[in-house]
Amino acid sequence: MTPPPTTLVVPTLGRPSLVALGRALAGQGVPVTAPVVLVDDRPAGHDGEDLHALLAAALGPDHGLDLQVVRSGGGGPARARNLGWRRARTPWVSFLDDDVVPDPDWYAALLADLREAGTSDAVGVTGRVTVPLPADRAPTDWERGTAGLETARWITADLSYRRDRLAAVGGFDERFPRAFREDADLALRLGAEHGGIVAGTRHITHPVRPADDWASLRQQAGNADDLLMRALHGRDWHRRAEAAVGRRPRHLLVTAAAATAVVGAVAGHRRLATAALAGWLGGTAELAWARIAPGPRDAAEVRRMVLTSAAIPLAATYHSARGWLRHRRATP
Repeated sequence: MTPPPTTLVVPTLGRPSLVALGRALAGQGVPVTAPVVLVDDRPAGHDGEDLHALLAAALGPDHGLDLQVVRSGGGGPARARNLGWRRARTPWVSFLDDDVVPDPDWYAALLADLREAGTSDAVGVTGRVTVPLPADRAPTDWERGTAGLETARWITADLSYRRDRLAAVGGFDERFPRAFREDADLALRLGAEHGGIVAGTRHITHPVRPADDWASLRQQAGNADDLLMRALHGRDWHRRAEAAVGRRPRHLLVTAAAATAVVGAVAGHRRLATAALAGWLGGTAELAWARIAPGPRDAAEVRRMVLTSAAIPLAATYHSARGWLRHRRATP
């Protein structure tokens, strides 16, 4: 039997979506012979079910997948992926997220992608991503954010790399603690901007995960990772990584207006406080409407957008400052 050219590495928190991924892999038209390394990234001492037992119960004991489980102790996706790919002995390592659903012919297309890339100097091959959105209404802010994965470059939701090249650059940078920017950082270090990563033909679906009202506020922690990217790759890293610049300058101005309003009120400068308060309210209203206008505009979405838009500039500025202080002397 021809040995598989790749190992599949899946960092996971043991979410229900892992079962859907397992079913999709077990049901491939061409049986998956590649080792599947699940990296359990739940914190040490968690009380969740063992992943072997979880998938055996959901898929049946004869699911046919060569499953290996590695425990990371909750070190984050960069560390989890590093633990996974370092167990591989195949020429390629293929990363999947635990909340995607590969097409029935995904594994066959993956093998074809790797054969094609093997005849070139490519160091990586991406898959294609579709995010299903509601057909009967406009998508919410959270849904639109997830849909951005369809056009994002070099995301590890479905991406294969040559193992020797991963080893040459040390793999993922574990200073990125979230599933954010660690993939772009690695891609730039591997020469993606110069054509080192090519587009494959395989396809996955990435459903929109459920989220609470404050999910967009928690996402502002990623501003600290943007400052790490700047330290590692320079001021033009957004252009090189084909990443959106975002609203950080506006968030800084809105935060400055809020701070000036508080200081002016405490110091008794009523006009200054009033003008600054108007600036903060205007900036908050502009952000809220920019998020509300393209969405469904129902009561629940409007409430979420108004509440979070009042806090997002402050959170974004805080995390940017935290990132600058922590990473200002970071080196590659």
